[in-house]
Amino acid sequence: MNNLIGIDKKKAKKLNKSLNELLADYQLFYQILRGLHWNIKGKEFFELHLKFEELYTDAVDKVDEIAERILTLEGEPLHTFSDYLKVSKIKEEKGVTNGVQGVKIIVKTFSIIIKKEREILDLANEANDEGTVSLMSDYISQTEKTLWMLNAYLQ
Repeated sequence: MNNLIGIDKKKAKKLNKSLNELLADYQLFYQILRGLHWNIKGKEFFELHLKFEELYTDAVDKVDEIAERILTLEGEPLHTFSDYLKVSKIKEEKGVTNGVQGVKIIVKTFSIIIKKEREILDLANEANDEGTVSLMSDYISQTEKTLWMLNAYLQ
């Protein structure tokens, strides 16, 4: 049996579970980025303050897109931090003021996120879900480029 957009309901349910995990990851990532943006100190302050703002703005956009995709697949997006903390692979960060340490945390976090994005891409391919495939393909390309740039910054 298919849902409204023609995706097998069982496959959509599995996709929604993974999308909700990604949603939780991005919600925690957003909060980490806000903390880094607010608390960064040192010689790289101006450069990293702007970069962290760029990244958290992107993260909050992705949160909305992921939640809307879950709804499109006839699921319910998680919407409490207690639920996010239960399913996210990302751990909270607190009290980070050092720029290099902050960038390392972001690289580590993006490494977790891209793994989940690839998992969802595979599930979406199996479900013939072009909408989710397209979304994850875009996210993976962006994440790869951002990881390359952040890694170059750390060299």
